[in-house]
Amino acid sequence: MPISNVGLQILPFSKDKDTYGLVDEAIKVIQESGVKYEVTALETILEGELDELLDVVKKTVYATVEAGADEVAAEVKIHFRPQGTSIEEKVGKYRKSNQ
Repeated sequence: MPISNVGLQILPFSKDKDTYGLVDEAIKVIQESGVKYEVTALETILEGELDELLDVVKKTVYATVEAGADEVAAEVKIHFRPQGTSIEEKVGKYRKSNQ
């Protein structure tokens, strides 16, 4: 199966819980999934087989609610190309070395 990219922004709503803490729970699900990912300031980019990535997205939503969110909105962007795609091809040329 071709490699895809999914951009995921989790937007938890809660009266009692810290928003960043709830987002951290979603990121923990991504980390534990084993898919390649990159956290940015506004979203997390996932890389892998599309069905697997969509399953991870679903698990992040459920985990955020289980962590105490009253409700969750998720913005999901999908880049699918039959030949595959990667995070590196999109942003590699913009990365700076801190060395």
